[in-house]
Amino acid sequence: MRTITAALCALALLATGARAQTIEDFLATVMQKWTAPFEPFQLIGNIYYVGTEGIAVYAIKTSQGLILMDTAMPQSTGMIKDNIAKLGFKVADIKIVLNSHAHLDHTGGFAEIKKETGAQLIAGERDKPLLEGGYYPGDEKNENLAFPPVKVDRTVKEGDKVTLGDTTLTAHATPGHSPGCTSWEMTVKDGNQSREVLFFCSGTVALNRLVGQPTYPGIVDDYRATYAKVKEMKIDVLLGPHPEVYGMQAKRAQMKDGAPNPFVKPDELATYATGLSQEFDKQLAKQTAALEKK
Repeated sequence: MRTITAALCALALLATGARAQTIEDFLATVMQKWTAPFEPFQLIGNIYYVGTEGIAVYAIKTSQGLILMDTAMPQSTGMIKDNIAKLGFKVADIKIVLNSHAHLDHTGGFAEIKKETGAQLIAGERDKPLLEGGYYPGDEKNENLAFPPVKVDRTVKEGDKVTLGDTTLTAHATPGHSPGCTSWEMTVKDGNQSREVLFFCSGTVALNRLVGQPTYPGIVDDYRATYAKVKEMKIDVLLGPHPEVYGMQAKRAQMKDGAPNPFVKPDELATYATGLSQEFDKQLAKQTAALEKK
């Protein structure tokens, strides 16, 4: 499994270079994949993939309606709603919207979905000002990274629970990628077995500044604490904000009736977190060297 996607590697490289001049070009490059359609499907248990080819969005079916995990770019909101309908669900049944982190590629449809459904938006405590301001931390005036502001109805911190009907998710604070980056854990039924699923927020450096004038104070310590935390978590199914994080397309192609679910891979999270930590150290060294040359 690739530890980090080419797109996210490119974002990390942007963080060390001429960011203001290259963000627009980068977005133009990845937008085709980020907005390309992908056929929705039942991933495991009551979790369904309703995202695009390059941005993961999940619908969680409960006994009292739907929980939506993230959205995608603003222009993909119609596609996400169509994907939900293709599975036989109703957009109007979305009762709760959860956020992993407040970046435009995962928040773009929140305002529209909330307005249409009246759903409650729940996010990490430290990401609330970002969501309600519609900006990237440390780059508040960069219109290329802006998204439609949206009101947060409830904030969560480590260990908080979100329940709808027969389904409960537990919030895990995993800051770094964003200040309020939140990973969500839940249990699903896989045949006659129970599986622990983690919607991992993210752990890439992306556009974040780690040194000099960091994207936010304490960011380096946050990243390192997150890597240490997730390496110790006992998870059967790793999911993430981009399909490449967990090899979604390859696993989707392996799904067959009566066969073990290929998304069940208990060692995957620890392996992925180790790779992220190693990549982080490289990016920190690069940014430190670049700062020292100034």
